[in-house]
This record gives sequence, structure tokens and C-alpha cells, in this order.
Amino acid sequence: MTFSANFSLVLPEVVLAISALLLLVWGAFSKKTTPVFTGASVLALVVAAAFAIHGPRGDAFNGVYSADAAATYAKVAIFLFSALAIVLGDRWLAARGDQKFEFPVLVILAALGMGITASAGDLISLYIGVELQSLALYVLAAFRRDDAKASEAGLKYFVLGALSSGILLYGASLIYGFSGSTRFVDIAAASHGAHGVGLLFGLIFVICGLAFKVSAAPFHMWTPDVYEGAPTPVVGFFAAAPKLAAMMMFARVLGDAFPGATEQWRQILVIAALLSVFVGAFAGLAQTNLKRLWAYSSIANVGYALLGVAAGGEVGLQSMLVFMTLYMVDVTGFFACLQALNRDGKPMETIEDMAGLIKERPGIALAMTAFSLSALGLPPFSGFWSKFYVFKAAIGTGDVMMQWAAVLGLVGSVVAAFYYLRLIKAIWFDASTGSVDVPSPSARAVGFAAAIFSFPIVLVALIWIDPAAKAAAAAFGHA
Repeated sequence: MTFSANFSLVLPEVVLAISALLLLVWGAFSKKTTPVFTGASVLALVVAAAFAIHGPRGDAFNGVYSADAAATYAKVAIFLFSALAIVLGDRWLAARGDQKFEFPVLVILAALGMGITASAGDLISLYIGVELQSLALYVLAAFRRDDAKASEAGLKYFVLGALSSGILLYGASLIYGFSGSTRFVDIAAASHGAHGVGLLFGLIFVICGLAFKVSAAPFHMWTPDVYEGAPTPVVGFFAAAPKLAAMMMFARVLGDAFPGATEQWRQILVIAALLSVFVGAFAGLAQTNLKRLWAYSSIANVGYALLGVAAGGEVGLQSMLVFMTLYMVDVTGFFACLQALNRDGKPMETIEDMAGLIKERPGIALAMTAFSLSALGLPPFSGFWSKFYVFKAAIGTGDVMMQWAAVLGLVGSVVAAFYYLRLIKAIWFDASTGSVDVPSPSARAVGFAAAIFSFPIVLVALIWIDPAAKAAAAAFGHA
């Protein structure tokens, strides 16, 4: 392929890279964030999403980069949710006097890394994308550097992230050593040969490294502390776009590089999925801080998404994509509502703080109730449909292990229902402890829109999401 043909395929990433550099120079000279600066940051992500949708399809740079339906699906979701994170974070930081031009730039750089991982067709491009997004996320976690909890969150995330990167890189080196190539298509061919066992050892290390990025148990230890210490809009960002990017990494490595070894890696994923579901369900029961509680909720939900990946095939990967899309809307809406709530200038972050919210802020109370019921999996909310897709894919494999995994996953969902219902009980039936400050219009609008999507819009949206996810899932395994 000519350079121009390759360039046209990577245009979304080029737009983000150039935008990040220009915004960095702009911010360095202006030394402040203006509405025009924020608008330009959001526009860069929207334009990148548009190029991803309307750009050409194919493999660039000798298979290192793949612009297929799966990459397009993930990039559109990642870029749009990143744009939303800039809007929410900018207003929240401005209200606290911490508004800095670096925030939109870091979100764009993180989105750039996620876009690269979504299109990775090679272990090197995958690792570059992982590290680019991770380095930006480490800084975002500690963005409020004068806040001790935020600094602690960023440090823990960085140290454990470096460990996981080492594990990932070691696994990648083993895979390269036994296959003789870093390209997924060559690894897929080698996995059928005499070096299959050696490749599986490397794959186990890669799965462990990726499990940290997606906060799957037993590699979840960083999640509660980082969620509690990081700024609330940053946590909302962490819980949405990077989770989809990490699940795309799983799908790329397993679906493209090891499509013929499903029975071998399925057992590992099922164990990680069930551990995540039960760690998230039982550890969440003891939490009173909502950010920590939703951290354990995210661990459990990652377990459900991993069940979809473990199911394998187009149906399994489709279920994962649908699950992550619906989950991203719910978790973004919940944290938008959470960042909108303050009492006497102090953030409301515990279950006790939500007491009597229905009387003080009925709109936000209804939205948070909707998100809790959706996370619980109550029909007809979006959370029910996301779990329905995953459990259906697991049972449909005909594998006894997968069928039992679906049953155990349902049991874990029932256990986790307790802490969602406890939050709803506090919102609706407990006595209020004081008046709630006027919420931010942007955060409130995002929360209301996400709640309406959770039900009833989701019933209509699935008409488009389902075939789009199906087409994206069909792209895996053809690296």
C-alpha cells in the first residue's frame, strides 16, 4: 500500500495526535482554559469519530494497524465518551478552582491510545496504545495534586500499572519467541503448530497483564482506592472508555491472534470472570462510599463482559460489545449525577449522604434509582438487556462449563442486588440530613439523558446497536 493509503486509514489517530500537540502549545501560551479551548478539544474528538465512521477499511503498515468494523465501533464509543468526559470534568474542576488546560489534552491523549489499541493488529502497536493511554490515565488520577487522596490514587495506579505492563511485555516476548512474529495473523498460524504450548504460556502472561487494565479479579486491587481518590468526573471516565478499550484488547489478542485456541484460553477467562463477579458482589456489600462501591460494581461488570469474550465466536464477542456499550452509558450517567451533588460545598459521596434525596432533588434521585436498578439487572432497564446478551451467549456455546458460569454469574448478580437496593432505600425512605446545593446544569443534563436512555430509549437503541455490534464481532478472527 502507498503512504497515502496507509495515512487515510490512520486518519482518526492523526487528528487526535495533531490536536493534542496544537492544544498543548495553545494552552502553554494562554496559560488558562477558555470555553473556546474546551470546545476545540471536544470538536477534535467528534471529528476523529466522524473520520472513523466514514473512513476507508483495511489494514495499514503491513498489518500493524487494522481499520475494520470492530475498530470503528469501539472508536466511535471511546471518542464520544471521551468528549463527554471533557465537558463534565471541565465544569467540575472550574467550580473547585482546579481548571487547567492539561485536562482536555490528557483525555485526548488517552483516547488516542485507546484508538490505537482498538485497531492493533500487532503486539507492538497494542503495547504502544496501552502505554499511551495508561500514562495519560495515571496523571488524570492524580490531577488534583494538592489533594492527598488524589496523589495516593495516582501513585498506586502508576506503580501497579508498571507491574502489569511488565507482565504484559514479558508475555508478548514469549509469544514472539515461539511464533517468530509480533503480527496477530502470523501468531494465529503458529498457534496450530509445534510451538502451541509455548505460545499458551506467553498468552497466560498477556491475559494477566490485560486483566489488570480491565480491573478483573484477582488483579483488581488498585480499583477501589483509585476510584475513591481520583476526581469524580475522572472516575466516570475511567469506568467507561478505558474499560471498553481494555475489553477490545482482550478481543484483539484472543480473537485475532488465538482464534483456534478457544478451548485453551476459555478456562482462564471463566475463572477470572467468576472471581470478578463474586469479588465485586461480596466486597461491595461492606462499602459505604459510593465511589468505592461503584468500583466493586465495575469489577463485577467486567466479569460479565469477560463471560462474553470467553463464549467466543461472533455471538460471544457481540454480547461483550453490547454489554460494554450499555454499561458505559449507565456508569457515565451515575457519576454525572454524583458529581452534581454537593451539600454546603462538600461532595456527597456516601450512601448516608443520599438520605432523603428524593425530597431534595427528585430528578437526580430518579436518575440514580434508574442506574441502580439497571446495574442490578432489573428488566426492562438497559442493564437487564446487557446481561441477557452475555448469559445467552454463554449458554448458547453448549459448553457445560460456560453454562455453569452463566448460572454462577446470575447468583453473583443477585448478591450484588443488596447494595444497589440499599442505595435506593436511602434515597427514597431515609430522612434527609440537609439541603442539597444547586447541581451543575451540564452534569445534571448528562445524568438525565443517560437515565432516559437506560429506559425507555434503550429498547429502540438496541435496534441499531445489535446489528452494529454483530458486524463488529464478525471482524475478529480475520486479522
